[in-house]
Amino acid sequence: MDNKLRVYINQRMKGSDPYSVILRTVASLLALYLFGKAYKNARGVRQTILRYLIQLARKIPAVQSKVKAETDKVALDMKKGLVVPGEAFHVIPSRGLGHDEVLRRMREMKVYDESKYGGGKMSGCIYLGDDAHTAFANEAYSLFSISNPLHTDAFPNVRKFETEVIKMTLSMMHGPDTGCGAMTSGGTESILMAVKAYRDFARDKKGIKSPELIVPITVHAAFDKACYYFNIKLIHIALSSTMQVDVRKVEQAITKNTIAIVGSAPNFPHGMIDDIQALGKIAKRHKIGLHVDACLGGFLLPWVLELPEYQGQLPFFDFRVEGVTSMSADTHKYGYTPKGTSVVLFHNSDLRNYMFFTAPDWTGGIYGSPTMAGSRPGGLIAAAWGSLVSLGRDSYLHYAREIMTTSRVMLQGIKTIPELNVIGNPLAMVIAFESKSVDVFKINAAMKKRGWHLSSLQNPNGLHICVTVKHVGKEHEFIADLKGSVQEIIDNPNAYKNSSAAMYGMATAIPDRSIVKDIISGWPYL
Repeated sequence: MDNKLRVYINQRMKGSDPYSVILRTVASLLALYLFGKAYKNARGVRQTILRYLIQLARKIPAVQSKVKAETDKVALDMKKGLVVPGEAFHVIPSRGLGHDEVLRRMREMKVYDESKYGGGKMSGCIYLGDDAHTAFANEAYSLFSISNPLHTDAFPNVRKFETEVIKMTLSMMHGPDTGCGAMTSGGTESILMAVKAYRDFARDKKGIKSPELIVPITVHAAFDKACYYFNIKLIHIALSSTMQVDVRKVEQAITKNTIAIVGSAPNFPHGMIDDIQALGKIAKRHKIGLHVDACLGGFLLPWVLELPEYQGQLPFFDFRVEGVTSMSADTHKYGYTPKGTSVVLFHNSDLRNYMFFTAPDWTGGIYGSPTMAGSRPGGLIAAAWGSLVSLGRDSYLHYAREIMTTSRVMLQGIKTIPELNVIGNPLAMVIAFESKSVDVFKINAAMKKRGWHLSSLQNPNGLHICVTVKHVGKEHEFIADLKGSVQEIIDNPNAYKNSSAAMYGMATAIPDRSIVKDIISGWPYL
C-alpha cells in the first residue's frame, strides 16, 4: 500500500519544481494552522489571520523600532493625563511632616479628586456616595483598623464579622444549608479563588491534568487572569443573537478536561444576564461545575427580584438554579461597603476546601489561608459587616427600586436617539449602546466635557452606563446631554481628534493585541 502511494505521488509530481512543492506545502500547513486557530477563536477568522500576520511583521527590526516609537508616544500622552499637582515624594523624607500637615495635604488632594468624580455622573465606581454612610463606614473601619483575621485568637470579632457577611450573602442568594464561602479583596480575587478551587478539585477527584474553563466572550477579564495564573486553558464562547452566551456552543465545547462553565449575572460590558438555567442543565448533564459571576449585580438583582413591579421580568440566577455550584458577589459595589471586599460562595465545603492553601510542615508553624492574601485588613471586613447590618433589607429594596426606575428612563431615552442602538435587551442597571453612524468614543469625549464618565467598550465599539444611586434624579439630564453630544459630533465630525477618544478608537482597531498590551503594561505607574 505504501509503495503504491509513493509511486502515485511521484508520478503526479513528476516534473514539478522542488522549491514550489516545498512552498506550497508550507503555505498549506500555515493555512490549516491559521484556520484551526480561527475556528477555535470566538472572535473570528479575519481578526485571527490579521493578528498573526502583524505578529510576523513585528519581528522585522525596522517595524519593531517604528512600533516602539509610536507606543512610547502614546505612553507619554497617557502619563501627562495622570500627573497631579503638588509636591512629589520619591524617597521617604528624612524628617517627617507630622500628622496635621500630611492630613492638610491629603484633604487638598481629596478636593482635587472630587473635582473628577464628585458630580455624580460616573458610570459605576461610586455606588452610593452618601456622606453619612461613608462617615459611618470609615468609623467602623477605624475601630478595627489594626486587626488581622489571620490571627483569629487575637481578633475573634473579625472572624464573627466575616462569617456573618458570608452567611448573609448566602441567604440573599438562596444558598443551601451546605453553602459556605469566604471574603476576598474584590471581585477579581473571588473569581481567582473559585477557578483555583475548580482546578484543584478536578485534578484530585477526576485526574484532570490539562484543565479547561469555558466562558462567554463577555465574561469579566478576571477569568483570563485566573487562567493565566493557574495554567488553565480558557475557551471563549461567542454570543447568540440575544447577546447572551450561546449555550449550544457552550455544550459543544465541553471535553473530558472541562472543569467548569461560567455565566454572568449581569456581564460588565452589556449588562446582559446569561441563561443561567440553561447553563445549569448543561452543568448537571455533564457533571461539571457552574460558576455564576454576580460580582457586579450580586447585591442588586436579588432585591430587584423581590420588588412586586419586577416580578417575572428577571430570571433566577442564584443557587435556586439547579447546577449552580459557586458564585461571586461584590459587597463593595451595590452592597455599599468600602473598597475592597467581595464574597465567593460555594454550594458545599467539598468544593470550597480546594480554595484553601495550607503548609502544615512550615518551620514557622502550621500555616493556612482561605484566599490569596495571608494578612488581611480586618477593618474592611468590619466596615462591610457594619454596612449590611446598618442598612438592612428596607434600604437595599429602596435603592434597588430607585436604580431600576432611573435605568428604565435612561434606556427609553437612549432608544429615542436614532443614531444610537441599544446592545441586547438589558434587564437591569447596565445599559450599553453602539452607533453605526457616529464615533462612540467621540461621543464619550463630548459627554466627559459635560461631566459624565461612561465606560468604553470594544467588539463591538460602544459605551455603557452602570446606573447607581448617584444617578437618581439625573436621568433626564443624562438623556439631554447624550442627545447634545451626538449632535455635536454630527455637526463637527473632526472634533476631539487629539483626545483620549481618538487614542481609544485607535487601540480598538489594532488587530495585534500585543501592541495594546505593550501600551497599557505599567501605565498607572509611568
